[in-house]
Amino acid sequence: MTIANTMYAELEREAAATRRLLERIPPDKLSWRPHPKSRTLGQLAMHVATLPGAISSLAHLDTFPFESGGKDVDPADVGAILAAHDAGLVKAKANLESMDDGKIMGTWVGTAGGTPVITVPRAGFLRTIMLNHGYHHRGQLTVYLRELDVPLPFIYGPTADENPFQAALNASKR
Repeated sequence: MTIANTMYAELEREAAATRRLLERIPPDKLSWRPHPKSRTLGQLAMHVATLPGAISSLAHLDTFPFESGGKDVDPADVGAILAAHDAGLVKAKANLESMDDGKIMGTWVGTAGGTPVITVPRAGFLRTIMLNHGYHHRGQLTVYLRELDVPLPFIYGPTADENPFQAALNASKR
């Protein structure tokens, strides 16, 4: 198993929790934002949905100029967010499967104004931005949904709204 395969395996495990969260987005609240400087709910959800595919594609480059980075996307509806999530996973899998350990341990450079500002092994870039950065924004999304009084699904364990272990706990008390 390659390094990239282990990253994809983690991403795939996490994808179910991410999808459960994205499915809870209220269709009539896509333009809601908790603060004027914050992304809208729709923009944040689309960012979470598209990160794996976009970042795994950038990892194939040797150098990326940060100033050419993407802009926030306003999704038409929740279906567009879910479709982007599913497509992003397919793209991430293909991108990761095409990298052997030599490629993934090769150097990736991010520049600003032509000057290198980050130089890391691709594995570090993928771990930090595709995975950890994605989890960070998924956490933000839970806060947005909580502020909108949307019941939160379990991610790593029970929430105040959902306990996937409750049936087993009830059965053990019998």
